[in-house]
Amino acid sequence: MISGFAELLMYVAPEPIRQANEHWLARIVERLDATRLNAEGLSLMELWLAPQLLLTQTCGYPLMTTLRGLVRVIGRPRYELPDSSAGNHCSLLLTRADDPRRTLPALLGCRAVINGEDSNSGMNLLRHRIAALQRNGQFFFSVSVSGSHRESLRWLRDGRADLAAIDSVTFAYLARHAPQEVEGLRVVARSAFSPTLPYIGVASLTDGQIEHLREVMNQALNELPDVVEILGLHEVLLATESDYQIILDYRKEAEELGFGRLR
Repeated sequence: MISGFAELLMYVAPEPIRQANEHWLARIVERLDATRLNAEGLSLMELWLAPQLLLTQTCGYPLMTTLRGLVRVIGRPRYELPDSSAGNHCSLLLTRADDPRRTLPALLGCRAVINGEDSNSGMNLLRHRIAALQRNGQFFFSVSVSGSHRESLRWLRDGRADLAAIDSVTFAYLARHAPQEVEGLRVVARSAFSPTLPYIGVASLTDGQIEHLREVMNQALNELPDVVEILGLHEVLLATESDYQIILDYRKEAEELGFGRLR
C-alpha cells in the first residue's frame, strides 16, 4: 500500500465546494489503495515540495517559477462554468457596481488589491491585461496584497480597494453558493485565458504512474455525479508543463511593454 499527502486546497470555499473536493479525494485515495498522510501544519509550499506528495493542486504561476522541474504535472481540470471551459479559465476584473468608472482606462490611478504576488489569476493575468494601458510603468495608485481571492472581494465591498482580478472558477463558486460575497460588484473586464490550475505529484513519478493517477481521478469523477455537478468539473485532461508556458509568455509581454511589476 502506498502512502502520501493528498490535498486539494486551491478551492476550499464555500463549504459545498470543500466537501465535494474532499468526497472526490477520498474516492481517489480509496481507488489507489493508498494511505492519506496528515498534512495539517504544512504550508502550501511545503506540501507542494514534500517528498511524500501523492496528489495536490497548485497555481500555474508557481508551477512555472518556484516549482519548475521539482514536481510532475498530472493533469488539469476541465471545468464547465461561466468563463471557465475546455481546460482554461480567466480572471474577472471587478469593481464595485456603484463605481462610476466603467472601463479599465477610466480606472487609471485606482487602488488595486491582489491575492498574492505569485498568483497567476490575481497578479499575472491582471498585469498582462493592464500592461498596454500603463503610463511610464505605472497604472495604479497603490497595489495591496490581501492573501486570498475572498479577502480581495471583501476589500472591494468594504471600499478598501477599487479593482481586483478574481479567478473565474472562484467567482463562479461564490456566485452560486455564497452570492453575498459578490453582491454589489461588477465585472469591468476579463483577462486573457490561461490553463486551469494543474494537479501535481512528486517529481519522481513515472509517466505510467501519472497516467494511472489521471485515470483514477477520472474514474472517481464518473462514479460521483454529485461531485461533478457541484464542482462543475467534468474531466481531468492530459497536461504537461509546456501547456503552462503561456503564463510566462504573458509575463514577458507585460515586461516588454514596461510593466514587469504591478504598480
